Amino acid sequence: MENASTPAVLARLAALLPPGRLLCAPAQLAAYESDGLTAYRTRPLGVAVPETQDEVIAIVRYCHEARLPFVARGSGTSLSGGSLPIAEGIVITLNRLNRIVRLDPAQRIAVVEAGVVNTAVTVAAARHGLHYAPDPSSQSICTIGGNVAFNSGGAHCLKYGMTSNHVLGLKAVLATGAVVEFGGPSREQIGPDWTGLFVGNEGLFGIALEVTLQLLPRAECFHTVLAGYRTLEQAGDAVSAVVASGLLPGAIEIMDALALEAAVAAVHADYPPGCEAVLIVELEGPREVVAADRVRLDEIIATSQPVEARPARDAAERLAIWKGRKSAFSAVGRLSPDFIVQDGVVPRRRLGEALRKINEWSRETGIRCANVFHAGDGNLHPLILYDGREPGAFERAEALAGRILRMCVEMGGSITGEHGVGVEKRDYLSAMFSADEIDCMKRVRAAFDPLEIANPGKMFPVAGAPALTQHGLHPLEKAGVISRE
Repeated sequence: MENASTPAVLARLAALLPPGRLLCAPAQLAAYESDGLTAYRTRPLGVAVPETQDEVIAIVRYCHEARLPFVARGSGTSLSGGSLPIAEGIVITLNRLNRIVRLDPAQRIAVVEAGVVNTAVTVAAARHGLHYAPDPSSQSICTIGGNVAFNSGGAHCLKYGMTSNHVLGLKAVLATGAVVEFGGPSREQIGPDWTGLFVGNEGLFGIALEVTLQLLPRAECFHTVLAGYRTLEQAGDAVSAVVASGLLPGAIEIMDALALEAAVAAVHADYPPGCEAVLIVELEGPREVVAADRVRLDEIIATSQPVEARPARDAAERLAIWKGRKSAFSAVGRLSPDFIVQDGVVPRRRLGEALRKINEWSRETGIRCANVFHAGDGNLHPLILYDGREPGAFERAEALAGRILRMCVEMGGSITGEHGVGVEKRDYLSAMFSADEIDCMKRVRAAFDPLEIANPGKMFPVAGAPALTQHGLHPLEKAGVISRE
């Protein structure tokens, strides 16, 4: 931070906003001390509440001038501590940048501000027969800006891909205060894919202000099957059989017995009793295609010997099935006062092996672990239950989480599928990448943020993130990508 007192810095910030939109009182700051990873808490100096893009730009430019760290935040649903505040910095909350600037059904695009809620895009596009495909479990509250920062996925990413597959362009303010526009309304671009580079940067480059999203036609028809199994391995084998058949479902999800117990308690989900696992498979597309694929899917499910298989008979039953699945994370709070939502990836062929190891470690440590995961692409979400009031309970839960992450890497997978690295997994980055690879990442980060004031302390271990560029002309200015005008 610049050589100025905290009151002077806050006074300068307050002058950039209308009265009442710089929060400094302890009671006001309490709501911003943590995000979805509530085990970590930090109180910032203040919280700026801009309502326009120009206000965000002015705040970021002052932060660069004052060397004041900042963290951008949407709805605070990050499960990796990605929007954890910095004690000596500020939070810039973007919820009030919530305009859908333009929706063009002919081009099938929506241009939205960073604070627009994920579901709101589909609601706005629905009257044109369109929808926005990425559907994180928190889609009813998470924002597009956060989705862009962490390259969010969702249950239907097996067929439709991640956020990066649906962002065509964006306008952003970099940590230097430079305003950039990457991409545009079409996929036909010339030159480097700056948009693809920006998506998933975890807030280390700057702040997305406006995002151009690809919209897709809403599926004409759905066929959703809920199947219960005696073991997780049987459910995993059913997944392998579905994928091996050549079918491409919109989603393939699995929940284990503990996750089922939580969902039943929370939303009264109706699942087959006495099952160790439930499999959800959803086909979608043109009516004729779904009708043909449905015959093949039903045969595969029947051959997998489920305890019970239930096709959804109508839209209400389909929504009920998905309500239970999407409530699983929060529902686990009914079973335990605290829990860690882990996020790792293993090759699909090793899903059964990974689940067996997690269950073995759970029994060995006496730590209950519920499993909810995107089975189609091997994205595991173990929910590790603990009671933070017990001395050492959190540390034991974190140790189990770390063991699972290392297993994912050893199996040829990843330490994150869609939640990002944040603060939770930064110490495991070196298990997946070499020192040279991590150094390359730091150099890319420094090209966008030489002072390292944008979301510092995330992704990389704090002690190992020196600024890697010289002061002077910004590297992206040399490339002709940005200007300071």
